[in-house]
Amino acid sequence: MLETILIAVICLLAGLAVGALVVFLARPRGGNDGLANVNARLDNMGSWLQKSHGDLRESVNQRLDAVTARLGESLQTSAKNTSDNLQQLHARLAVIDSAQKNITDLASQVTTLQQVLGNKQSRGAFGQGQMEAIIRDRLPKDCFKFQAMLSNNARPDCVVTMPGGPALVIDAKFPLEAVTAFREAKSEDDKKLAIARVRQDLAKHIGDIADKYLIPGETQDMALMFVPSESIYADLYDSFDDIFQKAYRAKVIIVSPSLLMLAIQVILQIRKDAKMREAAGEIIAEVALLLEDVGRLRDRVGNLDKHFGNVATDVRQIVTSADKIVDRGERIQQVEFGDSAQQTADILPGPGTRKLGTND
Repeated sequence: MLETILIAVICLLAGLAVGALVVFLARPRGGNDGLANVNARLDNMGSWLQKSHGDLRESVNQRLDAVTARLGESLQTSAKNTSDNLQQLHARLAVIDSAQKNITDLASQVTTLQQVLGNKQSRGAFGQGQMEAIIRDRLPKDCFKFQAMLSNNARPDCVVTMPGGPALVIDAKFPLEAVTAFREAKSEDDKKLAIARVRQDLAKHIGDIADKYLIPGETQDMALMFVPSESIYADLYDSFDDIFQKAYRAKVIIVSPSLLMLAIQVILQIRKDAKMREAAGEIIAEVALLLEDVGRLRDRVGNLDKHFGNVATDVRQIVTSADKIVDRGERIQQVEFGDSAQQTADILPGPGTRKLGTND
């Protein structure tokens, strides 16, 4: 729009220059007539220039008004877009602040967890708590004990009583320092030292479990060593198969949280089967009593059938007697009685005479 205004101003100046040139060319060269013509032409030129100047000014004003309106609309639109963008930016900054706060809280929790896992006693309490949570959630209260004392004064982390047999021992004191060093080792030398330490620490811990918790007649012939992390268990299983083989030979089973849950499900099924076996004698006795009841019911049904048979025989005999009575009545109705006594004597039987219908 500013370029248009400049172009209009330039055109105005050009028009003035052309008018001046025309005036110069039409200047009088002698006489009053020439001067009059020049004045007339100057008047015409002034009128034309004045009209052109008015038209140009009006056009410029219209253009300026249009430019001002469009500039105002553009400024309003820009202000609205800026406000919307600022609101969105403010919302995103709020989300970022919330995420930063969550990250800060998570970092503090991770630091706390690292401190817990860095201390042997705290780490043992952490593994113990996780193992106790799994046991409490899935086993009845009367079939497990925590920190129960054995006959050799050893206190395992958990003792699960088995039906009709010795108890099962679960240990949750896993040596984590060597495994952490193995996972964080960067150079080959550090890794070799960490591998040797893992084998040494795990072998010692497996031996301690086998020596303390495997008591013939009191505990099962195997014990469970609980690893409170699926990832650590996976690393051990992938890199230290010899440790698992040594644990199997020592009758110590290394279990992760998911494997401990599976073992608990097996224990629950064993308890269920034991209860079924205990109830088998009662079930057999109840079945015998049920068979006796069925025998008595059969005898009573037979007696009822006989009773119904006798009733049917009696009913048939009653029906036969009723039929005979009806026949006798019909014969009596068919006899014709006369006025003479002879007819009566002929009809009525005398002594020694066969009665009417005796053979019916």
